Parts: sequence; structure tokens; C-alpha cells
Amino acid sequence: MSTRIPLGTIAHGRSGDKGNHANVAVIAYTTAGFEWLRAHLTAELVRDYFSPLGLSAVERYEAPNIWGLNFVLRDVLAGGASRSLRSDSQGKTLALALLRMEIEAPENLHEMLPPEKHR
Repeated sequence: MSTRIPLGTIAHGRSGDKGNHANVAVIAYTTAGFEWLRAHLTAELVRDYFSPLGLSAVERYEAPNIWGLNFVLRDVLAGGASRSLRSDSQGKTLALALLRMEIEAPENLHEMLPPEKHR
């Protein structure tokens, strides 16, 4: 039986609006965590995770200099800040929502934890 953990165990994030679209950055705590993100956190997986919000597409961009991935979620904000009736019309909670996604705990999880978790 595999152990499942929240994605937020190995990464942190930030998100915000760009009109009717949102940027969601996921940033690993370590190089090992970034390699895991790069291999497993695909645009397709993110699109499927957020599909209940009615987005039209997801694009993924890599930022290896900060161990990060940036996802652009197209048409996810139901019109954007001034038109949307959603409680989060600016997409500020989308990163937190993605970090709650459960993943299988990698075998080298200890290499992916933030430094304060090693104490």
C-alpha cells in the first residue's frame, strides 16, 4: 500500500489573476523536489485537477532557476475579477488548492522536504 501526501509537502506556491486566466506557480523546496515536479506535475494533470472549474486549457512553463513550474489556467476565472461571481474571482486560492492535491509519496521524500523539516 502506497502512502499519499499533499503536493504541499514538497512545494509551495502562489497564484493570481490575469484577466479571465490565472497563473499558478509551484515551487519545490529542493532540487530533488523540482526534478519530481518536472517529471510528474504535467499540464494535463493540472487541467484534470481543475476541470470542475471549466477551464479551457493549461500551459506549463519551467523556471529551473527557482525550482519552479508556472501553469497558466485559461478561462478559469468565470470572466475575471470584475465580471465573475465566484468567491475567488482573482484566483488567489488556486495555488493552495493545487498544493492540496494528493500524490504518492516519492521514495526519496526526505530529499524533498524543506530544510526545517530535517531537524
